[in-house]
Amino acid sequence: MKFLPRAATFAALTFCAGALANAATLDPTQAVQQPVVDSINPQEHHVVPAQQGVAASLPATQDGEIVQPLPQAALAEDQDFETLSAVVAAQDAPESPTSELNCLAVGVYYEAKGEPLAGQLAVAEVILNRTTSGRFPKSVCSVVAQPGQFSFVRGGKIPNPPANAHWRKALAVAQVAQKDLWDSPAEKALYFHARYVRPSWKRATVATIGNHIFYR
Repeated sequence: MKFLPRAATFAALTFCAGALANAATLDPTQAVQQPVVDSINPQEHHVVPAQQGVAASLPATQDGEIVQPLPQAALAEDQDFETLSAVVAAQDAPESPTSELNCLAVGVYYEAKGEPLAGQLAVAEVILNRTTSGRFPKSVCSVVAQPGQFSFVRGGKIPNPPANAHWRKALAVAQVAQKDLWDSPAEKALYFHARYVRPSWKRATVATIGNHIFYR
């Protein structure tokens, strides 16, 4: 009957000795520290991959900056051209020009399609100058259609030019004049006529370009 108490006592002593041996191998500082478990929101650490297709379609500069390409028309307005021919060539023909642009181009076409570019631009400038002078109608179409001013107008109706190379050039010149992309050699002119005409008026001559003489 004394075997069980002795066995129990021996087991208790063995356990205590093992516990003391293990305690001697622990770092006292680690023994009092409890592991800290952060509460992680999986949505906050979710990484959304970049859309590679968008960046790949845009040109990059040498420093890696992404540059959005500008429309040709915007480039033309913000560029310094060396010649009038270059700025005219840079104009893209609009699919459906406004009525004012169309009337301006019609005036250039019928009055100066055989003239040098400077002469065509000067004709466009005369029409535009009239709209702001206070002496003529305020719209381009009204200036062109005004009775007794342009010989190609019949009965107040503005004709439709044929879609040829001269018309495309006249449309480009009208765009240059409308956007004020090039200084006209006939600045502030309000009148012009062919060289062979001998008008009775005495107006200040602004310039002679091609076969036309321009006046204020």
